[in-house]
Amino acid sequence: MQTPSPSSRATVYFDGDLHRALRLKAAASGLSISDLVNRAVSAALAEDAEDVQAHRDRASEPVVDFADLVVSLKASGKI
Repeated sequence: MQTPSPSSRATVYFDGDLHRALRLKAAASGLSISDLVNRAVSAALAEDAEDVQAHRDRASEPVVDFADLVVSLKASGKI
């Protein structure tokens, strides 16, 4: 299990309506705004990590030029 890193303070400015929605969600969920924001940022970064890994997994695939592909499809009668 990974040890949590110490917290750091940051100032974030939200659109007024978004901040209101965030406050209401925090109250309804029993979580703090900081907890909600940390979870959202973690989820976004996890998605980015998946995208990076998918890109790395496909790095060895051959690159297909779009123009060449279209010409090939036309020549084969597929379009």
